[in-house]
Amino acid sequence: MKEEIIKKLKKEKLIEYLIKFFSLFSIMSLAAISLLLLYESLPAFRETGFVAMFFGKEWYPTYDPASFGMLPLLWGSIFITAISIIISAPLSLATAIYINELASPKIKKILKPAIEILASIPSVVYGLWGATFLAPIVAKTFSLPIGFNALTAGTVLAIMCIPIITTLCEDALNYVPVSFKEASYALGANRWQTLVRVTVPAASSGIINALILGIGRAIGETMVVLMVSGGAAVISFSLFDPIRPITSAIASEMGEASFGSLHYHTLFAAGFFLAVITLVLNIIAERFTERFKVKLGKSR
Repeated sequence: MKEEIIKKLKKEKLIEYLIKFFSLFSIMSLAAISLLLLYESLPAFRETGFVAMFFGKEWYPTYDPASFGMLPLLWGSIFITAISIIISAPLSLATAIYINELASPKIKKILKPAIEILASIPSVVYGLWGATFLAPIVAKTFSLPIGFNALTAGTVLAIMCIPIITTLCEDALNYVPVSFKEASYALGANRWQTLVRVTVPAASSGIINALILGIGRAIGETMVVLMVSGGAAVISFSLFDPIRPITSAIASEMGEASFGSLHYHTLFAAGFFLAVITLVLNIIAERFTERFKVKLGKSR
């Protein structure tokens, strides 16, 4: 009996050490990637200047002299992400509400896994679908010469964001205590009033967290925007103009940039900016998650 207890304790210690090791490895990997991005970005910051690079309106890396203003790339990422969230947010929330509150158990068993399967489809497949199916439809519908533009890219990204936002919203709605709904029904509210005025507001922190993570998913996507955004590094407010996000610029130009050149280091600086944006979004999402847990913890 004593030997079994000792063996069990040794196994638990081993598991504990493995968890600590992998946690430390993850942190060190993240730190190493961040330091590499910063190190490779420093020559670009020194030569071009942080302000001129970040707020420059012209991105012409092959011109003589070259221009490395990242504002068109940053705007491209923000604009396409905004389009995708405007499309995916209401669809995802409506789907989550339907699955959690209205769908029968049989439909829920079919619909929820089907939505989650969308998340496992490779992004290149979405890109091919957007390029061969959606882009011609957009071009024909709006009488455009070509369908590779911000609207097409944003729509495809919206479809890609729907699974993650829907799943997290549904989880947030599921965590709302049943006592909230029962209290609402006891006061005479019907099912719709309870849903709109009690359930959704109670899950608001979790829903906002889902939207922020969806934004992070969209802003970091590469293959789709590379294939269907059009690739023009311009600041445009039109849905029908080609556009070029940061990820698309890095993916398409890194193979052409000479090792150690200013263009090469500027692409690393673009990756550094993108990493910082993603980190900030994840920190904000974590804060909302904590608020959601605290709010529900107090209510239970």
